[in-house]
This record gives sequence, C-alpha cells and structure tokens, in this order.
Amino acid sequence: MTAYLRRFAFGFLAATAALLGLQQVAAQAIADHNSNAPVDFAADRIELQDRQNRVVLSGDVVIRQAGLTLTAANTIINYTDAGTLQIQRITATGGVNVTRGNEAVRGNVAVYDFNRRIITVSGAVGIDRGSDRLRGGNLVIDLRSGRSAIEGSGAPAANGEPSGRVTGRFSVPD
Repeated sequence: MTAYLRRFAFGFLAATAALLGLQQVAAQAIADHNSNAPVDFAADRIELQDRQNRVVLSGDVVIRQAGLTLTAANTIINYTDAGTLQIQRITATGGVNVTRGNEAVRGNVAVYDFNRRIITVSGAVGIDRGSDRLRGGNLVIDLRSGRSAIEGSGAPAANGEPSGRVTGRFSVPD
C-alpha cells in the first residue's frame, strides 16, 4: 500500500502545484515542481477499499513533497487496477490548503480528474501569492490547455463586498 500511496501522492502533488501557479500558466507550475521527490504523508487513518478501488485518508491529512504541502480533513483516491494501478480521481475535502513558499490555494473541496486533466477547487476559494490575493467561489484549471478560470460564488458576501463576485488585489511594482 505504501508504494500505491507514493504513486497517488506524486500525481496529486503535481496537480496541486498547478494550483499554486494560477497567476502564471498552470502547466508551468508543474514544471517548476519536483514531482520525483520523495513523498511524506500522515493521517489519523488510512483505509484501503479494494472492492471500490479507492484509498481513503482521513483525519488531519498532511501530504508533503519538495516544499509543497497539502492539508485537508479527508482525501479519497479512486483508481483502476488492470495490471497496473492508475489513479482516476482524487478528492480532498474539509479545509483544503495547498502551500509552497509564499503561495497558497484554499477551498472547501478540491478534485483532480486525471482522465480529463481538470482540477476544480470549490467553496470559498482563496489564492494568495505574496501580497497578491484572489477570491471566488470556483476555480477550474485545465492542465491540457494551461487555462485557469475563477468564478464568483453566486451567493451574497457577508462582508459587504459585491454579491458573489470574484475579488482580488494585486501589488504594483515600485
């Protein structure tokens, strides 16, 4: 199971690296991340569900690889096993945070669909890079095209900001 989880973490961490590069081209951030580095993970519980072809990590999940850290309450890895294990989808839920250096992406749920090569982060999405900030309701990254988009939440904001809109602040060089 350790070898499987190592393979899982490789794919997921490469994907989350793309999230961190939103203000660049998403695919470029993958190239900047060392996805061959060793992967460390910790969780309160790990459960292999062979009949459902999935692995469930639960309780303060922490995954680290080469300066990149993913934290979430739970992570489900769906895979196929036709001679070799192939990850199909990874879903992280519950306070999802991905950090690398001064870059961070957070949301309530993050899904990486390996077949479509699409990463979706939803629910109170926040992207921080140094002093730059971007907020919205739904972030979609298409790894094939390198295109990223963030949409508003569609719900009224509690802090008096415009209802459900994407908001941000970018630093201007001196």
